Amino acid sequence: MAHGRERRSGRRRVEVPGISELLRPAAASPVGADQFDVNLRQASGRESHSNKITVYLSSSEQLDLERAKLTLRGYGISADRGRIVRESLAVLLADLDAHGEDSLMVRRLREER
Repeated sequence: MAHGRERRSGRRRVEVPGISELLRPAAASPVGADQFDVNLRQASGRESHSNKITVYLSSSEQLDLERAKLTLRGYGISADRGRIVRESLAVLLADLDAHGEDSLMVRRLREER
């Protein structure tokens, strides 16, 4: 134990969403909406986030993420890796909500098999 640090006696409790929260649609889409609208789902911006996940990336994936960061900087947009990941997630999940089995994510994950 590091000098000057107190030891906690209790366990940390992490709150996770229930199944109904995980499976609900992100936003109600208008009936008959066949247009993909990335604004159906908004990514969180520069704010404090209370939930955390760990994602492991290959070297090439991390390099691609850094390249995206630099590309965005060239367009005058300053975004850290977390913001890029959250925006990417919002776009993919909006596409999944809008297109279901025809979404880009479903097609790519099916190709993996």
